Amino acid sequence: MHSSIYNPDVLSCLANLSNDEVFTPPEIVNQMLDMLPQELFSDSNTKFLDPACKSGVFLREIAKRLLKGLKDKIPDDQQRRDHIFQNQIYGIAITELTSLLSRRSVYCSKYSNSIYSVSPFRDVSGNIRFKRIPHRWVNEKCAFCGASQGEYGEQKREGLESHAYEFIHTTNPEEIVKMKFDVIIGNPPYQLSDAGNGMSAKPIYHHFVNQAKKLNPRFLTMIVPSRWFSGGKGLDEFRRSMLNDSHIRKLVDYENSAEVFNGVDIAGGICYFLWERDSKGICEVTNYYDGKPIVSERNINEYATFIRHGRSAEIVRKILSQNKKYLVDVVSARKPFGLPTNYPPQDRGVPCWFIQKIGLKYAQKQDITDSGDLLNKWKLLIPKAPIAGQTDFSKPVGFYYNGNVRIASPGECCTESWIVAGAFLSKEEVLSYKSYVFTKIVRFLILQTVVSQDVTKKNYAFVPDLGKYDGVYTDDILRNKWDITDEEWMFIDSRITTLGGAESGK
Repeated sequence: MHSSIYNPDVLSCLANLSNDEVFTPPEIVNQMLDMLPQELFSDSNTKFLDPACKSGVFLREIAKRLLKGLKDKIPDDQQRRDHIFQNQIYGIAITELTSLLSRRSVYCSKYSNSIYSVSPFRDVSGNIRFKRIPHRWVNEKCAFCGASQGEYGEQKREGLESHAYEFIHTTNPEEIVKMKFDVIIGNPPYQLSDAGNGMSAKPIYHHFVNQAKKLNPRFLTMIVPSRWFSGGKGLDEFRRSMLNDSHIRKLVDYENSAEVFNGVDIAGGICYFLWERDSKGICEVTNYYDGKPIVSERNINEYATFIRHGRSAEIVRKILSQNKKYLVDVVSARKPFGLPTNYPPQDRGVPCWFIQKIGLKYAQKQDITDSGDLLNKWKLLIPKAPIAGQTDFSKPVGFYYNGNVRIASPGECCTESWIVAGAFLSKEEVLSYKSYVFTKIVRFLILQTVVSQDVTKKNYAFVPDLGKYDGVYTDDILRNKWDITDEEWMFIDSRITTLGGAESGK
């Protein structure tokens, strides 16, 4: 009778603190624990650390496995609990609130020395600590996490959390919990706002990964945003380090973050990985596509940007083997004419393209720079953020179509809202080039480096530069040119949307 009653795990139902501090569902925690050698849970000496405790779910699920795995070695239930909770599992909470929540989840009491604790400690914290510490300000930025003093200084945050997370606000993390750990596991905070009113944010999750590596555990597994695949704001060095780390033996990637965190939208998706101190080799990559896992084994440092799909990697590899020059050397950098997005339109001067709702107005000649010798050529202008609003890349993606690009005539410039995709001496050539960029195959190649709404110069690293552009390019022409099979074309076609006028090249 009662077996049909829905009784979900309470930790699956908790609302998240914010999109940056996300509670991990128990089923995902167990998928991460499944990657570890299971004999770890039958060893009474194994030590585990979660350096970013929020709900305590990682430590709780570890305790469950240890209670089962050590039953034969420590038959007495209370002795087994005491040994596990007091000698094997440790946590560092990110806030005072989450320290209480974690202890309640793990010890069944928010105070570990209370009569309600399943394993009473001598103090209130037990092995789940929280210490309030300050940021270290250097030139109005925190030397450890990069937080803005104007945003997170004591006067600004009086009575609020400072988000100075203990684990990453030290050069010697081993001094926090003075012991060696076999496993470090967790779901760190993802980012901090670094400009007022939530206008901008800087990633911080990579600091947790780097600190954990300093402790040199046998195993490290964390769940983090997938945006590091292509680097970006504060992540370029982290991307290089991760891609070239042969100790990363497993990588599981979800393009749609909602498949992991219900109701949470994280642009570019989410991933978790397994790092093994005593093992090196190629990586087992699992990418969830259309709700199903696609598994491949490959070197994740094959390219400077990680290609998440095994199928995509094969297609890119084929095309790159036939070409030597790429559009990353053709497309302009941001601010192609030195004019920021908020540059005010002028009544007279040099014709200038502003954001789409403003259109073609004017800029002062003295405000314009032209280091790329672009001004007096025919130009294809593309928006810097052509997929604004799309965060789920498991769905087909559309980049360019007639409604969101512009052909700029000789003598016309643009603000930072636009990037010059290519500049030519004739209108015929720029129109031909436009038809090339509009093909699904080219946009598919761009997609392999995209993890956010911005598409910039670096995202053209896999798009061949044909050198001379003549006539209208179609996907059939490129399929024949690069020997794209029917099966490969079906996959490409499924990843790129057909937008109004996009395939016409007009």
